[in-house]
Amino acid sequence: MSPEWLSAIASFLTLLVVAASAGAALVQLRHMRGANQIIALDEIRETFETETFRDAVRYVYRELPRLYEDPSARADLVASPLPAQYEPARTVANFFENVGTYVKRGVLDKNFTADMWGGIILTSWQRMTPMITNRRRVQKQPEIWQNFEYLAVVCQQFKERFPNGNYPKTAPRMPEGEIWLEAGP
Repeated sequence: MSPEWLSAIASFLTLLVVAASAGAALVQLRHMRGANQIIALDEIRETFETETFRDAVRYVYRELPRLYEDPSARADLVASPLPAQYEPARTVANFFENVGTYVKRGVLDKNFTADMWGGIILTSWQRMTPMITNRRRVQKQPEIWQNFEYLAVVCQQFKERFPNGNYPKTAPRMPEGEIWLEAGP
């Protein structure tokens, strides 16, 4: 066999080794991305389970909407910095701002995040919209909590795609339990 053929065969084998290495690297990157997503999801779950965060969400759901009726509270809610008594609202908004950044950057899957936490994200956004809108206008900073807004949009789109939930169509359902409440009109 001529030296040219040996060189050509060696080059081809080298190409195969490089291609296989590149393929293995892509698989490894995919596994690393999955591992990073698991770590982020675990941190989010841990935060959801803290008493501090649960109290902050209760505050946003129950107390914050009442404050919108009070002119002095409305003035406080647009102040910079936000007064300490409104810290629960900032806690929720900042947390979902971070989650929104993870989703926007592809660290967390959009559909998975919306499926897991879409309800709490949308309800929190709806309760906080008056405060956020007015803070943006008064402070002339439209970027305030924009990743939280993006996350709410992602969750709203998911909800619109699956208005009756996203239970797998081909999966069997469990039998319903005893009906003890009458449906309303």
